[in-house]
Amino acid sequence: MYQVIGTLKSRTLRVLWMLEELGLTYEHIKAGPRSDEARALNPSGKVPVLVCPDGVLTDSTAILTYLADNYKSFTYPAGTMARAKQDSLTHFILDEMDGTLWTAARHTFVLPEEQRRPEVKDSLRWEFARSLTTLERRLGDGKFLMGSEMTVPDIIAAHCLSWAMSANFPVEQPTLLDYHKRMTTRPAYLRMISRATS
Repeated sequence: MYQVIGTLKSRTLRVLWMLEELGLTYEHIKAGPRSDEARALNPSGKVPVLVCPDGVLTDSTAILTYLADNYKSFTYPAGTMARAKQDSLTHFILDEMDGTLWTAARHTFVLPEEQRRPEVKDSLRWEFARSLTTLERRLGDGKFLMGSEMTVPDIIAAHCLSWAMSANFPVEQPTLLDYHKRMTTRPAYLRMISRATS
């Protein structure tokens, strides 16, 4: 039994989704960032937090990688060229998409009001649009980012596309819209949403 701490409107969604894809049993503690539950297990108070039988993990990408490696699913074996390409995609999405969206969020509601610079968001939208063009090229004609197999970067990319849409960062490429729909209509994704909102 795993325990996940975090709210659906955060990167916790990625972890819940992966657990559903893997068919694992888990308990979801719907506690937000800097909550008592989060601070008890992560000094920064950030979510998600995954409580495992043998320890506690933080950071959504580290958790996804741990689960994928542990269950030998949604990943290629470490040390292979395919895994290196998969990791390259993961880092691209984190650096160019997740990082841009997070900076926008910080200047919208995360930082103290006197530290926010809303005018930076126009530049961030421009930067994000360039990243979408690159993502579209990397997706190509494949069903998933790595071709025919869904892997860790697909969960992160689909979450970032949803995040972008909710934050008014335009996603207009038909290929990416189709990809996003394909990802967010998967049975595991729909189960995760249903359980997390019930």
